[in-house]
Amino acid sequence: MKQSPIPIRALFGRNLRILSDAYPSISEVCRQLDINRAQFNRYLNGESYPRPDMLARICAFFETDARILTQPLESINSVRPPLLTHPEIAEFTDIKNNVVSEDLLPSGFYRFSRQSFLYPEKFISGLIYVYRVDGWTFIKGFETRQSIAEQGLPQDPRTRQFKGYALQMEDGIGALISRRNAMTVTFNFLSPVASLNRNFWHGYAARTINEAMASARVVRMVYEFLGPSTGTILQTARTAGFCDINDLPAFHRRLLRIDEPFM
Repeated sequence: MKQSPIPIRALFGRNLRILSDAYPSISEVCRQLDINRAQFNRYLNGESYPRPDMLARICAFFETDARILTQPLESINSVRPPLLTHPEIAEFTDIKNNVVSEDLLPSGFYRFSRQSFLYPEKFISGLIYVYRVDGWTFIKGFETRQSIAEQGLPQDPRTRQFKGYALQMEDGIGALISRRNAMTVTFNFLSPVASLNRNFWHGYAARTINEAMASARVVRMVYEFLGPSTGTILQTARTAGFCDINDLPAFHRRLLRIDEPFM
């Protein structure tokens, strides 16, 4: 018996909406997928479903498969337990009690600075965004064009984008951040700085590379919460990239403690 397309479209729209909830907005999903917002809304509302090539693009983006047309997302995801809650290690890695509060790390834009992994005489300043979905704390941003170029990779936004999640730890905040498909992974550890506005965090960034590579693997790092200042946010975005130590804000330089060896 031939199945009516109506329930297929409705189920696909429901699954797509659940998958999209992990992103700050539908507009952000459409931008990253490079899809027309009106067309994407038709999918969400159960008015149509995509051509095979578009379905393949959507499945690759959300890291799922074509069963999202015919099966509830819960039944697809239940085939294999998520890694961090897998029964084999759940007692050690279950993160439900490690939620980062807004007081500890507010949502919004941050300026970060650190020494370059590749060039010790240079520093990197950039912009990241901290946001919440379903009570979890996520981090996203874009690697600088110079850094991506040094790795011989394309400089398009999709390649440059990184995302990660933050967890509360005993003495601060830990964040695991990577590019798509965990191509590169960086661990950040930060703790609040006792400052007047409580808008600074300092710690270190460590990256996963082979010891044989002649470059740093751990460097000090600073986060500065920028608040609602649109001008400061835009200026930080425009000046992101490699810089000299004297180009960094004075308090960043102080917290990076350039003249002290990392312990």
